[in-house]
Amino acid sequence: MTLEQRIARLEALEAIRQLKHRYLNACDLKEVDSIRDCFAEGEVLIDYGPVGLFTDRDSFVALYQQLACHERVKDLHHGSNPEIELLSENEATGRWGLFYFNLDAETGATLQLGAVYYDRYRRIEGQWKIIETRVERLQELTSPAT
Repeated sequence: MTLEQRIARLEALEAIRQLKHRYLNACDLKEVDSIRDCFAEGEVLIDYGPVGLFTDRDSFVALYQQLACHERVKDLHHGSNPEIELLSENEATGRWGLFYFNLDAETGATLQLGAVYYDRYRRIEGQWKIIETRVERLQELTSPAT
């Protein structure tokens, strides 16, 4: 592998990491346009299990807005332990650990979730986008409203 190829590989890996971090931060900050922009336009696959299965980014974002974009909803998404594999210069897969914490600030109800994201990425017009994501829940702890 040439030096240029090695640098391009490192840049691609970092761009994918930044994409996932941008997505997680946008979810916490309720930045709907940023969330939408992390996904490719057109057909995608977003499989969030009990939350829903979506085949385009707009239907997912619409549900996100309905469920999360309220002052009382406080979310914290922590992605960790990324394993990213470049399949080609424009295709990649990734596996990420997720720690998720949700608080309903009005009732005090909480949800803690440990999960794994399984992602597919594509470079489109020079930008990496999520084209598929699936979440596998590993553990869940809820605390009722007080």
